[in-house]
Amino acid sequence: MQTFLGLDYQTWWFLVVGGLFSGYAVLDGFDFGAGAWHLFFRKEESRRIALNAIGPVWDGNEVWLVIGGGALFAGFPVMYATLLSSLYIPFIVFLVFIIFRAVAIEFRSKEPMAWWRNTWDVFYSLSSIMLAFLLGVVLGNVLQGIAIGENYEYQGTGLFEFFTPFTLLTGFSVLFLLMTHGAIYLLLKTEGKLYVKLTILVKQGIIAFVVVFAITTLYTLIFIPHLSDKFKNNPELFIVPLAAFLSIANIPRLVSKKKFMPAFLFSSLTICLLLILVAVEIYPNMLLSTIDPKYNIDIYNAASSQKSLKIMLTMVAIGGPLVLAYTIFVYRTFKGKVKLDEHSY
Repeated sequence: MQTFLGLDYQTWWFLVVGGLFSGYAVLDGFDFGAGAWHLFFRKEESRRIALNAIGPVWDGNEVWLVIGGGALFAGFPVMYATLLSSLYIPFIVFLVFIIFRAVAIEFRSKEPMAWWRNTWDVFYSLSSIMLAFLLGVVLGNVLQGIAIGENYEYQGTGLFEFFTPFTLLTGFSVLFLLMTHGAIYLLLKTEGKLYVKLTILVKQGIIAFVVVFAITTLYTLIFIPHLSDKFKNNPELFIVPLAAFLSIANIPRLVSKKKFMPAFLFSSLTICLLLILVAVEIYPNMLLSTIDPKYNIDIYNAASSQKSLKIMLTMVAIGGPLVLAYTIFVYRTFKGKVKLDEHSY
């Protein structure tokens, strides 16, 4: 088996896919979170400011999802095929909400009537909420396992199998985390009365996340014991959950001091650390089978050929920094508080 810097190509590609989806969770996560708060803003001006805070970047953020999905397909085609076919209905619903959300953002400002704008505001906010929630549900299913049988085919009973207490708790945990993340981002982009309102909303988001996350953690330890086995066998790995908990604890401290840029960095770090925690819990597996462990999909039985992985890693080494540089350039270009003009949403 070929290696690079001490790691095999399958592990490197596992890290690449994880990094891309972490980038997507951080970047599209804050605009999902911002959209989830949208109906809490009563005034038309406040809603326009909130929309324009994400206006220059929301569609670019979704590029990370496309690249992540492409990387998953290229590196682990078996995982890609089984995951999407197993969670076919949730992914289709996710796609529908992505479409409605994009349409709502673009159509809202096309007509001046209040009923028109209010209608698209509802679609925009509801879509943002459901997208964040469904991301958590998918993550919960990856963690608890799916009914995968012979030939890595889904053998479950249907849609409601995916909505268990654990996946619902994971869904709400992700939703409230992204709402907190989004509120902090809006605080960086707003001023005046909307800024004051957001200082209240962000604290409510933090409380909701901490409570639900604590319940989810307790439920996991009691009812999903396989997720803690690796930590019991390798105590040194406790550094990951410890870092995650410290990062979570630092968010309300920084918010209370109105240090919103560091708070945003720590909410981003929290998202990344929680996804690292997921990776540590399941590695080298990628998708667990609830039927029999022999049907688990791991980085070896799901991977493309060694030659393909090597070539694609070279492409990632070239293209990855370019995507990151473009993302940094866009955010630096549109930094600062939002000012409405005739070109605004």
